[in-house]
Amino acid sequence: MIRETGKASRLRGLMRGAAVLALALAGSLCSRAADAPQIQKDQVQLDVSKAGPRAVESLTQHGILRDYGSAWTSLAHALEFNTLDPLDGPFVGTAKKWLTERVLGQQRSGLRSRYQDQSHKLQAIFYAPEGDVIELHDTAEYRLQVLDGAKAVHDERVVVHYVVLMTPGADRWVIRQLQAVSQF
Repeated sequence: MIRETGKASRLRGLMRGAAVLALALAGSLCSRAADAPQIQKDQVQLDVSKAGPRAVESLTQHGILRDYGSAWTSLAHALEFNTLDPLDGPFVGTAKKWLTERVLGQQRSGLRSRYQDQSHKLQAIFYAPEGDVIELHDTAEYRLQVLDGAKAVHDERVVVHYVVLMTPGADRWVIRQLQAVSQF
């Protein structure tokens, strides 16, 4: 039988406590992520018929559909829960800077934004010959709620046009620019 010293026993107890706390925190974060709206495949449509000068390959189309929908799920989560973590990965450059400023502004004001019932109709406009950038026009429809605590202070169905630049990252397409425009 191995006998522990008091110090080793306390250390083992602290480590168990930290492990339990980490598991509880992970469970809490997973349940919050599950509460965030998820975008289904059929809610993002991509038309590549007008893209040029390079044709958009089917594997690239699949990646863009997957990663664009995932990015909007991350955006919705970041703005609903006022956290920056979901922006790491799907957003870079000016898109990430703009969204970071939005989240920080909401944190300062105590407001939150909820994006629900999203649909996105993407039109590929330009696909670089080297395949390193694609310009998309997104006609996005969603229900936008602005919340002060649990109370909705604004609630409307909106149609917004976005000019989007996506570039390939190490393991996914990332949004480099996301800019709302009045029309295309």
